[in-house]
Amino acid sequence: MQLDRAWIARRIPHQGSMCLLDRVLEWDPARIRCAATSHRDPENPLRAHGRLGAAAGIEYAAQAMAVHGALCAGEAAAAAAGHGMLASVRAVAIEVERLDDIADELIVAAERLSAGARAIAYAFDVSAGARILLSGRATVMLAPVAG
Repeated sequence: MQLDRAWIARRIPHQGSMCLLDRVLEWDPARIRCAATSHRDPENPLRAHGRLGAAAGIEYAAQAMAVHGALCAGEAAAAAAGHGMLASVRAVAIEVERLDDIADELIVAAERLSAGARAIAYAFDVSAGARILLSGRATVMLAPVAG
């Protein structure tokens, strides 16, 4: 099974050009690594004033977390599961001003630090080549599943 952009778009709420990730490189119950090239797209919906600021990398990481949640839930459960919402980010370190001038593909990694019935905490980083572009921690609040 290919975990490509089409697969990702069927499992997260982000559609069209807002689906920023191209593929899942690897994952396990604790972590995920995804690749993206949409940061170079002049039509990227997160661009403002002709550029894609580095803080947009937080959205790339949030989408990787959503994909990780879908993978961990499994096919049947993912279809019935409620969506999560990014509730907070902390300890964000931004090492570059912008992402649109990065030639390499972005590698978006997230590691689950803790999980409860209502929230999941992740550490994340976005890198290109051997260089970390931004990193931080995030909390995702889970929406209750309608039953």
